[in-house]
Amino acid sequence: MVHSFLMIGQSNMAGRGFLEDVDPIFDEHIKMLRNGRWQTMVEPINYDRPTAGIGLAASFASAWRLKNGSDEIGLIPCADGGTSLDDWGIQGELFENAIMQVELARRNSVLKGVLWHQGENDSASENACCYLEKFSLIVKSIRNRLDAPNLSFILGGLGDFLTEGVYGSYFSAFSIVNKSLRDFADADPDCYFVPASGLTANPDLIHFDAKSQRRFGIRYFEAYDELRNARHNNIRQ
Repeated sequence: MVHSFLMIGQSNMAGRGFLEDVDPIFDEHIKMLRNGRWQTMVEPINYDRPTAGIGLAASFASAWRLKNGSDEIGLIPCADGGTSLDDWGIQGELFENAIMQVELARRNSVLKGVLWHQGENDSASENACCYLEKFSLIVKSIRNRLDAPNLSFILGGLGDFLTEGVYGSYFSAFSIVNKSLRDFADADPDCYFVPASGLTANPDLIHFDAKSQRRFGIRYFEAYDELRNARHNNIRQ
């Protein structure tokens, strides 16, 4: 039986790291869902745009494999670049597609968790103030629709570099989004927050570079494996 994980969010979950910047990860026991079937993972896993590249899911899966012997892990890519929380609203197209993909995957897998990275598109002050309320509803709705009240969510923080680029003013309230994600994880026993502290960006200063995505995926796994929020002073990678 495959142990599966749903990938939700925007471009930093889909991955924009440059493929040539890191060694490929190949493991016949790491699968990805394509056309409703499990296939051996290759990157880009989440091909939402022609610019799709290295994301965090491959190193998350590789770290999971090191702890789980010959078991198989499956990744369900549903992230879509540039999307806001409103785009992920319940009964919307992205929400319904994610539910459908999970139902397909569940035919021969057990859903173990959700890998979430989203928030850049909600980092303007007028949107960030509502993030916690909207996000809470999405998590509750996913659990309800999947009949999985204790489904784990691993929540990644936004990069500290966001305000440094040419579009930096748009991300002025990114710290509010990070606090909302952290507060939600603190209050929900099945959610874990992973900070992006120390991670670096592509030249656009919006997307994590490939090496940081590899590190981020390991942080995600540590939070999932240890069943606790990752804190900067606890991070080994």
